[in-house]
Amino acid sequence: MKPVRKAVLPVAGLGTRVLPATKAIPKEMLPVFDRPAIQYVVDEARVAGITHFVFVTGRNKSAIEDYFDRAYELEDTLRMKGKTDVLQALEAELLPPGASSFVRQQAPLGLGHAVWCARDVVGDEPFAVLLPDVIVRAAPSCLAQMAQVYAREGGNVIAVEPVPESEVHKYGVIDPETRDGRVMKMRAMVEKPKREAAPSNLSITGRYILQPQIFDHLARQGAGAGGEIQLTDAMAALMQEQSFHALEYDGRSFDCGDKAGYLRAFAAHALADVELGARCAEILRELLAEERG
Repeated sequence: MKPVRKAVLPVAGLGTRVLPATKAIPKEMLPVFDRPAIQYVVDEARVAGITHFVFVTGRNKSAIEDYFDRAYELEDTLRMKGKTDVLQALEAELLPPGASSFVRQQAPLGLGHAVWCARDVVGDEPFAVLLPDVIVRAAPSCLAQMAQVYAREGGNVIAVEPVPESEVHKYGVIDPETRDGRVMKMRAMVEKPKREAAPSNLSITGRYILQPQIFDHLARQGAGAGGEIQLTDAMAALMQEQSFHALEYDGRSFDCGDKAGYLRAFAAHALADVELGARCAEILRELLAEERG
């Protein structure tokens, strides 16, 4: 069984739900407290053993490529000013030479199409997909937990988390066949079911480990919901040929794709900061008191 070494990050989206901020800044580069959202996702994958990142980009996304490159002028300035701690922190977040690839999704044809655009870089090996809108706080990282399941079960693995039954109609949920602790063998997936028809309240989080045969299904798949090529349709087809397991991971996700979710993610990471968390909590309490009074 081949190890999971590569990760696909679809970052071509326009971020329309957080306009006007994303008119000039890629949504993945919006800061979540002290670093851009994309950095959290990359860090999660690196902890899980990912050594090559495939960014599926679009127009006006060059800031992402620049962010993961060296900034010689900045580094030299920090070095001359003796700010070694900041310099070391920046260097720790760099990807090694040759550890990233950037491919273009030239039209917004859906998540499935974005993943398919990475086919030549991924090649004939299993790979991870991490949606950059979602930041997951977990220890070990969500993808690291999934990698443990993959090492034991093989096949394909997706991350899930419970949502209130009153909200299942907002998500894609799984239909579990059997369960062993936090790991379930999947029978099917259902996209945004009615509450009374939902097979479970376990929503798909936006983390996947997939076998390369998914590309064959994506290549011949037509448009699905919303007129786009859907990754879930290809996974449903692959499920007829290979095993799929779902992991109810230990952690918490934050959807940065809309303004309220972005605020929640920002506040949560600010409060969790070792050095400034207490001060951030004080500031938030002050703001709430002012708003109420």
